[in-house]
Amino acid sequence: MERQALSVTELNNRIKGLLDRDPMLADVCVRGELSNYKIYPSGHHYFTLKDSESSLRCVMFKSSAMKLRFRPESGMGVTAFGRVSVFPRDGAYQLYCTALQPEGAGDLQVAFEQLKAKLAEEGLFDRSHKKPLPPFPEKIAIITSSAGAAVHDMIRILGHRWPMTKVVLLPVRVQGVEAPPEIVGAIRYANEFCVADLIITGRGGGSIEDLWAFNDERVARAIYASEIPVISAVGHEPDVTISDYVADARASTPSNAAEIAVPDWHEMHDTLDSLDIRSRQAMQKKLTQLRQQLDSCAEKRVLRDPGVYIDNRRMELDHMRDRLAASAERTVSADRREFVRLAAALDALSPLRVLTRGYSIAQDKEGRSVRSAESLKLGDTLHLRFAEGAADCKVESVYKEKEHGGEKAEL
Repeated sequence: MERQALSVTELNNRIKGLLDRDPMLADVCVRGELSNYKIYPSGHHYFTLKDSESSLRCVMFKSSAMKLRFRPESGMGVTAFGRVSVFPRDGAYQLYCTALQPEGAGDLQVAFEQLKAKLAEEGLFDRSHKKPLPPFPEKIAIITSSAGAAVHDMIRILGHRWPMTKVVLLPVRVQGVEAPPEIVGAIRYANEFCVADLIITGRGGGSIEDLWAFNDERVARAIYASEIPVISAVGHEPDVTISDYVADARASTPSNAAEIAVPDWHEMHDTLDSLDIRSRQAMQKKLTQLRQQLDSCAEKRVLRDPGVYIDNRRMELDHMRDRLAASAERTVSADRREFVRLAAALDALSPLRVLTRGYSIAQDKEGRSVRSAESLKLGDTLHLRFAEGAADCKVESVYKEKEHGGEKAEL
C-alpha cells in the first residue's frame, strides 16, 4: 500500500491543529528565567524562557506587552501565562505569552522599584532641585478627584487655617489608565496659565493598584518639570509613591498636605500678639535706659557749667605741652651725647689722627696706599703725606728690614 506524502506546510499545520485543540496547552503557566529578551520596532517582544535543562521560545505581541507594569529584563525569574502553538513557517512550537509576573514580588512592586532606580539615577529625586514652598500662598491648585473625600478635607482645612488663600480645583481621575494623562495635563495647565503659586496633587488611600497613577513615569516627569512648587499627598502615612520622591514636598495624607501648604492664622495671630507685647516691653525698657542716661547727663557739671570743662581741658593741654617739651629736650640731649661719642670714636679711627703722632702715609702715583715694600721698584715715585703737608720722593733702594736686629736684606 502506497503511503500518502505530506508537504512540510501540511505537516506543520496538522501539528499546529493538534496543539491548538489540546485544552491544557491552550492555557499554560510556565516558570523560568528570561533570556535574550528583545523588543522589536513593531512592539512585539521576543524572548526565551529557560531553566537548568531546557529552553522555550516565547513571543508576546504588542497588545499584550502594552499591559506590562514592569520592564522585563534578561536574567529575571518570571512566571509566563499563555498558550503553546506552532509557527508553521519555522516548524517550531513556542509559547504565545499573554502575561508575565515576576517571581518573589508582584509586577507592580517590581515596576515601582525599576522606575524608582531609573529616576533616581537621572537625578529627579535630588534635593538640589526641590523648590521652596511659598510661606503665604495666594492661590493653591488642587489636582485630584472632585468626588473623593480628600478634596473636601483639604478645602476645609485650608479654609480653617488660612482663609485668605484662594483654592482652585482642577478635577482629574486618580485611578485607572486614564488617570496619568489627566494628572499630567492638569499640572501642565496650571503652569502654562499660572493659575496658582502652589500645587497639591494626590488622593486618599487604597491598594497599590489604586495608587498606581502616582507611580506613573509621565506623572513623575510632569511634577519634576513644574515651575510651580508641588506637594504630593497620596494615600495614608505608610503609602509612598514615585510622586512623593519627585515632588518638592511630601505629605503623609491629603489633610497633612493642607497643613503643610499654609500657616495657621490662629497661631500667626498669637505669634503677632506675642511679638507686639515683646516689642512694647523692649521699647519701654529702652526708653527707661535712655531716660536714666539723660538724667545722668543732666547731673554732670559739664552741662551745668561748660566753662569748667573748657578750663579743665586747657589745663590738661598745658600739662601735656610741658610733658612733650620736657620729653623733646631729653631726647635732644641724649642724641647730642650719642653724637659726641660717635664723633670721638670716628676721629680715633681716622688715619689722619695717626699722622699727628709723627707717622706718614706713602702713596703710589695712582694714589693707592703702599702697604709693602715688595710692591715697589727702584725709581718709583712716592707721595708722602704728613700731618702737615706732603712730599714727593723717588725709591733708591728696596729692602726688607729684620725685626729688632736692624739688618737689611735686599728685595
